[in-house]
Amino acid sequence: MPFQQEMTVMLHDPALGEVLLVGAGPGSADLLTLRAARAIESAGALLYDALVLDEVVDLAPRGCVRIRTGKRAGEASMKQETINRLMLRLARRGLKVVRLKGGDPSVFGRSGEERAFLEAHGVKVEIVPGVTAASAAAAQFAFPLTHRAESRRLVLATARLTDGALQTEGWDGLVSADTTLALYMGRDAAGAVAERLIAEGRSPATPCLIVEDAGRPAAQARAADLEALGAAMADMGPSGPVVVVIGAVTAQAKAALSYASPPALRRPGLK
Repeated sequence: MPFQQEMTVMLHDPALGEVLLVGAGPGSADLLTLRAARAIESAGALLYDALVLDEVVDLAPRGCVRIRTGKRAGEASMKQETINRLMLRLARRGLKVVRLKGGDPSVFGRSGEERAFLEAHGVKVEIVPGVTAASAAAAQFAFPLTHRAESRRLVLATARLTDGALQTEGWDGLVSADTTLALYMGRDAAGAVAERLIAEGRSPATPCLIVEDAGRPAAQARAADLEALGAAMADMGPSGPVVVVIGAVTAQAKAALSYASPPALRRPGLK
């Protein structure tokens, strides 16, 4: 007899509106998925993060309620609980609510928390994926995230400092030479990450690439070996969103490809 799993399902209230958790991708509007663009164009309310560009927000129709929620490191932003309550309030008004997030909502985008909260209150939720920063960086600077005989595993991770120290869990899985590590929100912790990886056994000569504003026309990248990663980050001094890619594959990086005008310029230190 086939295994059957009993599940308890919270049915959504058809009298309510719905919420779409939509990935805005890394920036340029032409990197939106068609489904994401259609969701924005039909939104009754749009809640968007600070990293979402005006050209994307401007796709929303006239009369759409537009609310900037912030959610950028180092800047004031709404608390997550406030955002959850706001989405619920707008949905209870019968609106189609689009929660627009940079990148992909399922990659460090708290989509799980928001979906659980809304569904617990009977609101229908749909998730629309988007291009994540690591994929955008690889495409724009012409290197693969995985490559035969060089990288057979890709790890997406974040790194945050607590009292100047990194969390200790999971580092043993990142030292293998055939692992590509894409580090999100790691601008301030890049040097500490490099030191920890080297201490755990990763080669100091491992190629790395720091990419700022991946997927946007003004994107720039800086190549460095792992042991010089912290110094390279400090010298670069990025102010926009950063993804750090660590691994042999980044040695293949070339100048940025243009997703929009004006064309991206060739970056020093790249092939």
